[in-house]
Amino acid sequence: MREIITLGCTQCKQRNYTTTKNKRQTPQKLELKKYCRFCQTHTMHKETK
Repeated sequence: MREIITLGCTQCKQRNYTTTKNKRQTPQKLELKKYCRFCQTHTMHKETK
């Protein structure tokens, strides 16, 4: 039931990371604070299509 999702930076809109999540357990969009190599800082990354 796990699906592959892409995480994109909320500052520069670059898609930096891929991960998996269980759609039944977490139906809302995933948000994590991760390092963006384009912004060169830690920023919030949100699930994108």
